[in-house]
Amino acid sequence: MDARVDVSLAQAPKHVPAPSLVHVEFPSIVNELGIKGVGESGVISPGAVVAGAVGDALAEYGAEIARLPVTPQRIFDALRATGRWPNRR
Repeated sequence: MDARVDVSLAQAPKHVPAPSLVHVEFPSIVNELGIKGVGESGVISPGAVVAGAVGDALAEYGAEIARLPVTPQRIFDALRATGRWPNRR
């Protein structure tokens, strides 16, 4: 049985219109300056996503990741806590 799959690469259309830029202002009513903070919203979830992926990978060993950041030391400690990973010599 041939396991290869024919995959076509997506291609952009030949004539793409130039994007238009429109500024729309909606001041915040929460503070006196009317400013809103959005700069940190993208950096909040990656740690949780990584911890979830590592936790899923370790689930069959009974290990749990309960703290961020996920470090190699914490992974080994979690595995050792299950008794299914050798202790240090």
